[in-house]
Amino acid sequence: MIVLGIETSCDETGVALYDTARGLLAHAIHSQVAMHEEYGGVVPELASRDHIKRLAPLLGHVLAEAGVAKEAIGAVAYTAGPGLAGALLTGASFAEGLALSLGVPALPVHHLEGHLLSPLLADDPAQFPFIALLVSGGHTQIMCVTQVGAYELMGESLDDAAGEAFDKSAQLLGLGYPGGPALAKLAEAGVAGRFKLPRPMLASGDFNFSFSGLKTAVLTAARDRPLEDLDRADLAAEFQEAATEVLATKALAACRQRRLSTLVVAGGVGANRRLRQRLDEAGKRQGVRVCYPETALCTDNGAMIAFAAALRLLAGGYDVAREQQRAGGFAVRPRWPLQEI
Repeated sequence: MIVLGIETSCDETGVALYDTARGLLAHAIHSQVAMHEEYGGVVPELASRDHIKRLAPLLGHVLAEAGVAKEAIGAVAYTAGPGLAGALLTGASFAEGLALSLGVPALPVHHLEGHLLSPLLADDPAQFPFIALLVSGGHTQIMCVTQVGAYELMGESLDDAAGEAFDKSAQLLGLGYPGGPALAKLAEAGVAGRFKLPRPMLASGDFNFSFSGLKTAVLTAARDRPLEDLDRADLAAEFQEAATEVLATKALAACRQRRLSTLVVAGGVGANRRLRQRLDEAGKRQGVRVCYPETALCTDNGAMIAFAAALRLLAGGYDVAREQQRAGGFAVRPRWPLQEI
């Protein structure tokens, strides 16, 4: 079956086609970064309007790239939450209308389940069970995953998510939006250790995180003295060291506790090169295989949504007849804990 995936939870419009027999056929992403940059963050109304404008052209693009007729689509999957309410509604409305016109089921997908399963799109995918580290702008969580749909929350951020802390710290350093990649690039020119930043909850004995204090420590350091370019680079490097040390240490501790030898890393922060280096080095010492999605699939994308829906279909996780009977009746969930699916 060919599954169309649509992702519109925030500021990326993603469309993809996944074939349960042949794998990923095509995917395309439009980023709204340039549009939101002048505002210093995502403007929900602008995001929703841009999704409306991009969805049909992106659909045409992936159909042409895959050489697939629209009538060959067997199901339409879309992100139903969590995310920005208006942005979610644009994708859900488009998907439900398209599915109704084609006479195929429309399948709601949890955004984080898409991220969590995206590393399994690799040529040599991870095998169940595994520990998952989800790190993005909105979420930082450690999950124990035993199969599709079986996700146990082991720990999460009690305040700012890791990606949010990266972005806010970047703003404090005058790097603008989006801040995470800019901070990581600046950190390459700096030396960690000159500034002393905390490693929040590193020795808490659990798998929870807290990054708001780390962000505040960056603010304090930035206010103590006028920062030259070298100072900013060193402070960025120290922040990145602190954040990635906490993430890597807790994720691998979760592997030890559950005696699992596979760690899956997903979400936008999963593309951070220093985090990957830490996890690879520590994982090798501990005998843990660390798996990542392709860099292009770390951000929000339609491929992960199509893939998650396809895996659920194959596992019997959808009542297809019931989904078809809904005939366009749907709802989105801007707040939706992963463990509730």
